[in-house]
Amino acid sequence: MSTIKIHLEGAEYDAVERFAKSSGVSLGDVAYAALNRLMLESQKPEVARDILETRAWRQQNLPLWSDSAWSVHIYEGKPDDEPEPCRLFAPDSKP
Repeated sequence: MSTIKIHLEGAEYDAVERFAKSSGVSLGDVAYAALNRLMLESQKPEVARDILETRAWRQQNLPLWSDSAWSVHIYEGKPDDEPEPCRLFAPDSKP
């Protein structure tokens, strides 16, 4: 079986891990389901465009679903907020 590695920042990993646990599945299950959904939609031009755009902005930003994605960042001239769970996947929310 072939392997694909996904490198995540800590804030990304924590959000995915929390989602997997709340869903009763493994991290690999979440990754495979995401890839499956992507591949089923891959014929749409906007999917290819989204992949290119995501690759570009990921070098400088966290996705909205990651922990602390909505915190105040240093580029705004203020110190970063303390890390906190993503509002979308907070421990007390249901997926």
